[in-house]
Formats: sequence, C-alpha cells, structure tokens
Amino acid sequence: MQRKIDFIKANADASRIDPRPTNFSQSEINAYFAERRVKMPDGVKSVRFVLTPGTVTAYTTVDFDEITAKARSHNPLLAIFSGTHDVQVVADAISEGGMTHVIVRSVVLDGVSIPHMALEMFIERWVNPKYPSIRLDGEYKLPARIDTVAIRARQGVVTQK
Repeated sequence: MQRKIDFIKANADASRIDPRPTNFSQSEINAYFAERRVKMPDGVKSVRFVLTPGTVTAYTTVDFDEITAKARSHNPLLAIFSGTHDVQVVADAISEGGMTHVIVRSVVLDGVSIPHMALEMFIERWVNPKYPSIRLDGEYKLPARIDTVAIRARQGVVTQK
C-alpha cells in the first residue's frame, strides 16, 4: 500500500499526470492501519474498514477518556463518551471533481445507536478544537490532485487528474 501512496504523491507532482486508477483492496487498507502506518487521532486504538459500494463502515476501539482528558463536560448527554468502547461508524462517501462528500449515517457504541444530536455535541466539544473541518455531513477537498475516490465492494479506487 505504501508503494501505491508514494505513486499517488509522485503522480500529483508530475507534469503529465498518469490517469490510470489506483486500486486499494480492503485487506491492504486494513493491514496498513493495523501496522500503525497511519497516525490515528488520540484515543483511537484500532480501526478496521469494510467497504461496500458507496459506503465505508469502520469498526474501532476508542478510549474516550484519552480524547476528553483536556476538557471534561458535565453535560449528561456527553457522559456516554467515557471509558474504552467498541464503536461502529457507517458513512457514505461520494466524490467528484477533487471533492468528497461524507455523510455519517450511524454511530453505534457497544451495540447502542448514538443520536446525531449527541454526536454533534461530541464533535463540537472535543473533535473540532483539533480538527475544525470535521462534520457528520461534510465536504472535503481531496489531496494530491485526486479527482475521485470510488468506494466499491472490498476496494477503494483513486483517480487523479
């Protein structure tokens, strides 16, 4: 996977871009993350992805106390975000023209669905101070002259322009 990432970076700097798609299999993505080749946010202990057409499901183990250590809240709605828990996040991702639109459809913490209102409060309180652009429904510019990222069954396909 590192070789493919290096190709995408070099291709972005090339005077004539190679338009051929770069395929990332679900298993190589998961192995890359399992090897900790990607710096994960504080508190995220592990992550595994399942890719289906247009949708990414992430299975994570999160230590919320590590995330919230610098700023506690007495809001009872946010009390669920303490301790270490297994979290499942399902998000739709659609990209074109160098932008991707991500819509978080659901978050399940230890088998319990978390209301969007509580998620929005959590993101505002603890995520946005470090990552201000993160939203449950957000539009993001793709790096490295990436035009599209297509999420397919067990693979992601990156195309550059």
